[in-house]
Amino acid sequence: MKVNNQKFSLLNSYSTLPSCFYEKIEPTQVKNPKLIYFNKSLAKKLKLDFLNEDSLLAANYFSGNLLPYNSNPIAQAYAGHQFGHFTMLGDGRAILLGEQKDLNNKLYDIQLKGSGKTSFSRGGDGRATLSSMLREYIISESMNYLKIPTSRSLAIINSGEKVYRESISNGGILTRVSSSHIRFGTFEYGKHFCSKEDFQNFVDYVINRHYPEILNNKSPYLELLKVIMKKHIDLVVGWMRVGFIHGVMNTDNMSITGETIDYGPCAFINTYNPNTVFSSIDRNGRYAFGNQYKITYWNLTVFAGTILSFIDSDRDKAIKLVQKILNQFPIEYSNQWYKMMYKKIGITSPIEQDKVLIINLLKLMETYKSDYTNTFASLALNKPYKDSLFMSDEFKIWEKNWKERIKNEKNSYKIMQMNNPIYIPRNHLIELALKQASNGNKDKFDKILNLMSRTYDYDIKLDELQTVPKGFDESYKTFCGT
Repeated sequence: MKVNNQKFSLLNSYSTLPSCFYEKIEPTQVKNPKLIYFNKSLAKKLKLDFLNEDSLLAANYFSGNLLPYNSNPIAQAYAGHQFGHFTMLGDGRAILLGEQKDLNNKLYDIQLKGSGKTSFSRGGDGRATLSSMLREYIISESMNYLKIPTSRSLAIINSGEKVYRESISNGGILTRVSSSHIRFGTFEYGKHFCSKEDFQNFVDYVINRHYPEILNNKSPYLELLKVIMKKHIDLVVGWMRVGFIHGVMNTDNMSITGETIDYGPCAFINTYNPNTVFSSIDRNGRYAFGNQYKITYWNLTVFAGTILSFIDSDRDKAIKLVQKILNQFPIEYSNQWYKMMYKKIGITSPIEQDKVLIINLLKLMETYKSDYTNTFASLALNKPYKDSLFMSDEFKIWEKNWKERIKNEKNSYKIMQMNNPIYIPRNHLIELALKQASNGNKDKFDKILNLMSRTYDYDIKLDELQTVPKGFDESYKTFCGT
């Protein structure tokens, strides 16, 4: 049911696209929705803070029982390469309500996740467990505090209904906010399943809405590849800075706006090891921590292949133009990664030899199984952490060379503290918080969010740094929680 409330009046630019790109469908209503979380700061940014004082109205809006004025709900169609294999997909349990203008007149998608069946559900029930929606909320908001581009979470609803998975769980609905829900896989879908004219309308829409600054470029479609490549280099470098493993970097989980999206089997590394994998479905380490930039490149080549015909009618010429851009990826990624790592060790005016400092430190961290977050936070505090790395002779030699190197740098420790989080959402703490929050106790959940809001606050004692239970990582597995 639609409510004529001008305070929550959405735009619907996506539904002006050819109908092959979506299905018009309303959320399936639930009987007894209850508001579990409402992100008041995000609501204020989106001019939706009028809902702060009315939890019942908010529960009905964000469960899909009530629809905002002018909303035109749709499920988006897309395809994707999942672990390298092409698959037809689409929003099987998510419905886009429309686009909301924020305080700066920027448009944000408002999407309900877990809101019922669509034609893309592929036999699923269109629902989500409350636990999986809580997980996306806490990790996406943590990523925002970590200053990583990300989708955001506005609200969580307990649907009042049961969801049947491996066990019976409470149902949950997440209100997800993002600059866009268009994926690399949406381009794949358009190329394979829509007419060329409809697909071109879609690509032009993407440029007009998200990258209007390239409209007057001599080759806007080629420029689109450039800007999306840069966005994803910056994104993955950000992931590497904070130790984030996405876990399922399929092309349908890559946003064209360069935001982290689809928090399924994601996790954060504790012990530094570039081969770290937590996802239960990533048996061959395709999406391991140290492989994320390689998969980003692979995904970009798939994306580039979808727009070749718009770049040049001569396919061979288009391929050469695209390859020239893609060939810059490893160079640009390496440059940005080193630039980020220099900041993590307080170097602002790098020279070529500084790369050795970084490589040697990472080798020592891997050898001594050091905690990624705590090691860099300890350096930023100029106070050794009590582990085998800091007590080793090899590290003491490295530390002497490093301190000699940064003594003429300006504000080294301040820069390090701006780039090294002192807190991350530790995997074991997340699991405990989710278990308790799913049963109504939100204390640990709230504590993690509070800590993450202070993740760059170095007015803290070293012994308060988070530690991980011995042996936890070895047995920890994440899942595409549904």
